[in-house]
Amino acid sequence: MITHTGTQTIETERLILRRFEYSDIDSMLRNWIADEKTQWDYGEPYYSTPEAVKELFDTKYIVSYSKDDYYRWAVIEKESGECIGQIAYFSVDTNNQHGEIEYVIGPAFQGKGYATEMTKAVIAYGFDKINFHRIEIDCRTENEDSRRVIEKCGLTYEGVFRDFFWRKDHFEGRRVFSILKKDYESK
Repeated sequence: MITHTGTQTIETERLILRRFEYSDIDSMLRNWIADEKTQWDYGEPYYSTPEAVKELFDTKYIVSYSKDDYYRWAVIEKESGECIGQIAYFSVDTNNQHGEIEYVIGPAFQGKGYATEMTKAVIAYGFDKINFHRIEIDCRTENEDSRRVIEKCGLTYEGVFRDFFWRKDHFEGRRVFSILKKDYESK
């Protein structure tokens, strides 16, 4: 049975995953949310002003923390105190005990193992605290970096949803990966 906890702080060796705060806006703009390519790869619009990020917080992120089934973390690098990305269970199916993860890391922080570190922590949170039966992460077929992160986190490749995403002038497939609680517990 699912136990909704809301977004609680998670600490890893190099990262703090916590709720977004208005004080994160400047480092978000510096590190990732204003970067058009990063946000394009993430599948979200980019935000170029503090006012635009504040509106995102007021209409989606911070305002949603009042819900106990809302899970979205700011990714804070301990060493610098900078918000370097985000990770979320953006889709939660309580009836079927399923959560789907999405994440983004700023370009200056990619290739350092942060995405794997934060994703493993959020998977553990999903199984240990929320009690999901299944956790899924999907990525575009062309996103090899994300595929590698997902595989390092122990998820099993299930297949491709063909022509799932429209990307400017062409369709891309969606690779589907999952891990079941019994698989997680046996590792």
